[in-house]
Formats: sequence, C-alpha cells, structure tokens
Amino acid sequence: ARQPWVQHVEYDVELERRYVRYGCEGRDAATIYFDLHERTLRYELYFLPAPTLDPAPLYAWLLRRNRDLYGACFAIDDAGEVYLNGRVALEHLTDVELDRIIGVLYECTELWFGAACRLAFGSSN
Repeated sequence: ARQPWVQHVEYDVELERRYVRYGCEGRDAATIYFDLHERTLRYELYFLPAPTLDPAPLYAWLLRRNRDLYGACFAIDDAGEVYLNGRVALEHLTDVELDRIIGVLYECTELWFGAACRLAFGSSN
C-alpha cells in the first residue's frame, strides 16, 4: 500500500476476500482479488469485457502472452470476459512472492491492456 500507484487495500469480511486496487494507464483502475484457501492463495484480476469483434484474434494473442507470464495466466469465463489469474501454495507465500504477484499483474495490465482493447473493440480503450 506504500506504493504511489496503489489506491486501496482492503479485506471484505462478507466475501472473505482481500483486494488491492491500483491506478494504471488506459483505464481508471484495476483490482486484484485474493482468496485464501486451505493450502493456496488464489488471485484474479478482471482484465477486459467480452470482445465485440471476432474474439479469435484476441484469444490467440492472449494465449501467446501466456507463454511469457510467470505465476499468472489469461483466462476467459463463460461470457467471454478476460481475467488474469493464478495461485500460489501457502508454503511458498512470502512478502517477496506477494510483491512479485502484484508486480506481474500490474505490469501485464500496463503493457497489454491497450493492445487487447484494440483487438477486442477496435479502439485504444
């Protein structure tokens, strides 16, 4: 939370979910949701709504990006919306690892959101 780009860090008691909201280029903000399970920490970031253009080029592009990611991957839900998600075993979770997870998701959003929007909607945002 001490980073200038972090807007909000909170724990939602009702959902039993933690989240970090941060500012980024090309969109108002992005939020990483953290779900603590018995043996793992699962994390997810809503990346992009379902594309209005043919989704095949976007999905192929996202699969190619997955090859370069560490600790996260792009995924789509049943509605075609795009997420970045991953999980880490609690035995490997340290402050350094949590910082790396947040950094990877932040970097992906900063680097690839604009290009993904162009493929999904034919615009820069």
